[in-house]
Amino acid sequence: MPSPILPEDSAFETKPYKEQVQAFIQLLLAKWKFLLVLGAFGFGAGLIYHFIKPVEYIARTSFVVEESKAGSGNLMSALAGQFGFDIGSLSGTSGVLAGDNVLQLLKSGTLIKQTLLTPYDAKKSLADVYAETQDLKEKWEGKKKVGKWIDFPVGKKMDRLQDSLLKVVVQKIIEQHLSVLKPDRKLGFFELSVISRDEAFSQLFCTRLLKVATDFYVNTKTRRLQSNVQRLQAKADSLAATLNKKTYSAAETDRLLLNANPVYAAPTVTAEISSRDKYVQATIYGEIIKNLEISKTAMIQETPTVQVVDYPDLPLNSTEENWWVKALSGMMAALVAGGIALFLTGGEWPKGKR
Repeated sequence: MPSPILPEDSAFETKPYKEQVQAFIQLLLAKWKFLLVLGAFGFGAGLIYHFIKPVEYIARTSFVVEESKAGSGNLMSALAGQFGFDIGSLSGTSGVLAGDNVLQLLKSGTLIKQTLLTPYDAKKSLADVYAETQDLKEKWEGKKKVGKWIDFPVGKKMDRLQDSLLKVVVQKIIEQHLSVLKPDRKLGFFELSVISRDEAFSQLFCTRLLKVATDFYVNTKTRRLQSNVQRLQAKADSLAATLNKKTYSAAETDRLLLNANPVYAAPTVTAEISSRDKYVQATIYGEIIKNLEISKTAMIQETPTVQVVDYPDLPLNSTEENWWVKALSGMMAALVAGGIALFLTGGEWPKGKR
């Protein structure tokens, strides 16, 4: 049985839509006084918003992380490096700042808190300046649970209330004023941006946060090797002092041996024991120095480098725009809102066009 033939769709016509557009234009022309008042109101609102909105300053720095070539704690790689061989790169490397981990590390609450408790000037910390520019201290002073002016001193132990409010500051910075991103996924460049109402705060916080994160990473990465180098250095210094004393003692014994009576064997035995002790201590000292240099080489190869490419130099870029941009934006927004309102309510449509 043949399938039924479906009817063709009617041809698309633009005439009904043209009539609606023409009717809407006629409606706007009929309401020109209303739109004029609305545009003037939007213009004034945009102008007022321009003057009352605080200016924010953007500090931006970009950097590159160069990972170490030696494997973690691989002394063989360090020893091979002394002879010009690089076998550490064959084992691969990973770290806190490796890959995209840097995006999370720079948003660490602990590192941000540590940065905020650095001095802004002789009297205030960075946390104080941020809380004041964001009007947080006034809000806290007006709340019953706080009811007083809160400061965040540098280098002093804070009480429970200060710690609690500082966490609020840290969370606000992470959510609204801090940005860490990787502009190109194929490259190793990272970009750290800080925006605030104080130009000096933006610059100081941006540079210091990167410094705090870098120091944390380097210390974490090389802590074990640093401890090993310190132990070996202390041992080497102690052996060097003992060896110097033994050298003077052996020289004195040899001098006395020249005038000793050949009949007595004691001076000869004493000189031999002193010479033997000196040789043993010199051998141990040589091995300690060799291990110390190997450990130092391993630590050098294990230490990563964070190279800053762009610094947030003053003056910083700001969010401030020309007054006429905000005024025209407010006027356009008001006119669009008025046009939409007229369209939705229908207004007084011309007869025959509704």
